Amino acid sequence: MKEFLKTIIWVFLISFYFFQIRKVQAIVPYYYFPTKINLQKQSLYIGKNAYQLLYFGQYEDSLNLAKLAVKINGKDEKLWLILAEAQIANKQYENALNSLNKAEQINSNISEIYFAKSNIYLKISQQSKAKSALEKAIKIEPNNHNAIFRLGNILLMEKNYLGAIKLFDKSLKIKPDFWQAINNKGLAYYEKNKVNLSIKLFESAIAIEENAEPLLGLASCIKIQDNKLAIQLAKKALDKDPKYVNYDYRKEQLWGEKLQASTEILLQNEQLKKDVILAKSKISESS
Repeated sequence: MKEFLKTIIWVFLISFYFFQIRKVQAIVPYYYFPTKINLQKQSLYIGKNAYQLLYFGQYEDSLNLAKLAVKINGKDEKLWLILAEAQIANKQYENALNSLNKAEQINSNISEIYFAKSNIYLKISQQSKAKSALEKAIKIEPNNHNAIFRLGNILLMEKNYLGAIKLFDKSLKIKPDFWQAINNKGLAYYEKNKVNLSIKLFESAIAIEENAEPLLGLASCIKIQDNKLAIQLAKKALDKDPKYVNYDYRKEQLWGEKLQASTEILLQNEQLKKDVILAKSKISESS
């Protein structure tokens, strides 16, 4: 009988114990602690969303998400790159450089880091640093035609026309139909007073892409020997991209002083008066 009573008491105590556990679990909530892998996945997901917002022009929201992503996972260089792009879009250039330095510390073998740095240095008028950044990018990707082209553009800005032409040629060996490099060779040769060569280059660029820049460049080159065609080309250029009516905009596109002077004379032609007025009005409406 005593043994039976002992058994009953033990069953009661065990049942009471489990009942208390369930009771406590009902009061105290269950907390989920994410693993390191889950946190990394979440940060990448947030980073992708930040990049998408950047693409759609939602710069401030993109910046906030990118900041959150690197807070969760500060050891992924891709997230620092996304943050830097968002900071550039928000004109936070110093912060963007800091983010790119973080990315470089994690992985210094990513050309995009140096592309982004060169863009920032150009925006803040530090050409020598922009050039160094591009040279690093080219060491990583020696066949990157775009990086070589952009380095050529810096030499064009420095009025090192022969150096720029060599780099444009190097870029064209990799991508022969790269009309931008052909066009910029035309810009460089015009400043070297080789107008006939510029004409051929602008024509070659137009054959690949009928863009406003080589159209207006060619028009400025031939305005004396074929004024009628020059007017037609200029009209087409301003219709395609009205911004080329603006001296400062052309300067941003690396047009040299000699070609600028020739273009200003062309745009003063009476036959282009209406087109110039219309182009300026379109710029005003869009700003």
